Parts: sequence; C-alpha cells; structure tokens
Amino acid sequence: QVQLVESGGGLAQAGDSLRLSCVASGRTFSNYRMGWFRQAPGKEREFVASLSVSGGTPAYADSVKGRFTISSNYHKTTVYLQMNSLKAEDTAVYYCAARCPGASSYNYWGQGTQVTVSS
Repeated sequence: QVQLVESGGGLAQAGDSLRLSCVASGRTFSNYRMGWFRQAPGKEREFVASLSVSGGTPAYADSVKGRFTISSNYHKTTVYLQMNSLKAEDTAVYYCAARCPGASSYNYWGQGTQVTVSS
C-alpha cells in the first residue's frame, strides 16, 4: 500500500521560511515523479513543483520559482519542499503526490499539510 505523509506545515510570517517533508512508503519510488501541489480556500488545486526522483531538472510554477526548492533524500524515500520568502498568497493546504512511470496523472496523494502565512 502506497503511503505519502506530509509534515512541516504551520504558521509563518511573510518573509519566513518553512520546509515541508513527504515520506513515501509502500514501494520503490526511484522511477517516480514526485510533486507538490497546493489548494487555497475557494480555489482549485494547483501545481507547485515536481521532480523525477531518478534525476533531471525540477519543474516549478512561475509563482514560486526562485523561492521554493524541491529535492529528495539520498534513499529517495523523502521529498522536500523548501519554501523561502513566503508570501501571504502561499497560504494553502500543500499536498505531496507521486506519479508512476508511464502514468498521465499523479496516482497517489498525501493527506495534505496546512501552511498559513500572515502578512
């Protein structure tokens, strides 16, 4: 059973930093693409960042480019989202997701972690 568990959310002030973690278990994720998405109140879920755990160039939404960094640990079991220079508009529930090789969409999702940024 694949499980994605996020942590690291919380309250922050504008300009602060937070690091989200997503621990993946249940299978080997070395060939998966891992992503972070977010959903603000009253808005649709949107893409934030993604990377192929096996390597390659990460992808970022324009709204977070230069401020957020996605990475994974050596054992490819945890994916991080380092969020710097936070803004009030970054307030949302952040979700970790995994897409298996060949899939057109993300197959697995975490439960989400709340990030609230006050201005």
